Amino acid sequence: MQKKYALLIAPVLALAALSMSGGAAMAADGDTTTFEANLGAINGSNATGSVWISLSGDQAKVTENVSGLAATFDGKPYPHVQHIHIEGAGVCPTPAADTNGDGVISTTEGGPSYGKIGTTLSTSGDTSDKAALDLAVAGMGASYSYERTFTMNAATVASLKAGKAVVVVHGLDPATLSAAGQAAKSELVPSLPLAATSPALCGTLALSQMAAMPGGAPGTGVTTQVASSNASTSPEVAWFAGGGALVLAAGAVLAVNRQKTVTAK
Repeated sequence: MQKKYALLIAPVLALAALSMSGGAAMAADGDTTTFEANLGAINGSNATGSVWISLSGDQAKVTENVSGLAATFDGKPYPHVQHIHIEGAGVCPTPAADTNGDGVISTTEGGPSYGKIGTTLSTSGDTSDKAALDLAVAGMGASYSYERTFTMNAATVASLKAGKAVVVVHGLDPATLSAAGQAAKSELVPSLPLAATSPALCGTLALSQMAAMPGGAPGTGVTTQVASSNASTSPEVAWFAGGGALVLAAGAVLAVNRQKTVTAK
């Protein structure tokens, strides 16, 4: 029985490898290149997310799904400012970045890792660093989807192509921080608590294995609330699931053919 399954699994795995290698070859499509980042939690946010950027010249289409962020701030949907950081080390900060020992990696403490703000992922209007702290155009709530097409500045494009562009989503639940962290004020906006501007999600953008961005309506710059269950199922996961379905289907055909052969004997 084990030998029988080994014979079935081998060609299925080969097909899976072929499928993935084909995906890698689709990173660039003509003059359009796609980048992606899996966003990991920082400062114990327990949030998750994914970002895709389709770049044609200086025209960038950004698609993002996030979930598990702090939901409310002062009784209203939490405004999560988000940016593409550039000209740093091109990585996300580790706990060692907390140089003052308050248990929170602040935006400035994370700066050496991810660099300065190159582009603001705003829902409308300005996408430069001048809109970096504009709460009115931030992502809102615990889970949201974002899609927008805009002209990306040369410095951010250069960092993307160099593999050193990092997406950072800011905004923590103050209640989850240490006592020192809860008492501290933001070094960027002293009228706000430290939690409001500290990073919650981070991910370095790299060449994608997807030929095109996930489908959807034309980019309007509007973020919309989505159920957590939907937000956590990213288009990237769906892409791999689609490949898995193809592999499983091929395996099923092989299994039937193998069974016929065994029966014939």
